[in-house]
Amino acid sequence: MKEALTLDFCELRIYDFYAIVVVNEGVDVTYEQNKELLELSETYFKDTPFVYISIRVNSYSVDPKVYYQTARVETLKGVAVVSNRYLAKTNAQLEKMFFSKPFEIFSELDDAIEWADKLINGDKE
Repeated sequence: MKEALTLDFCELRIYDFYAIVVVNEGVDVTYEQNKELLELSETYFKDTPFVYISIRVNSYSVDPKVYYQTARVETLKGVAVVSNRYLAKTNAQLEKMFFSKPFEIFSELDDAIEWADKLINGDKE
């Protein structure tokens, strides 16, 4: 891990080719929160392809329109959602329709990291 950050609405861990985010309980992720995340992606991944991994252990909402602006980040290659909760997975399926890049849903973090690695580095098997 390169760095761990605490924002007012989430915890963020930065790695070489992905960022893991845990949004706090009850948050409504809107344009303003997304703008903060986009600015951090510019800081940490300006010239580096990366994947955004959202671990959904808390209940919160995402304005799906934020995915339109998020998709414009050139170095962002995909989004992974990790959850075992039915509602979180159902919401992620809806959000996926608003995002024009790869977007996958996983039950295990290790699977999301493996997918991110393949997305960034290719399948070298």
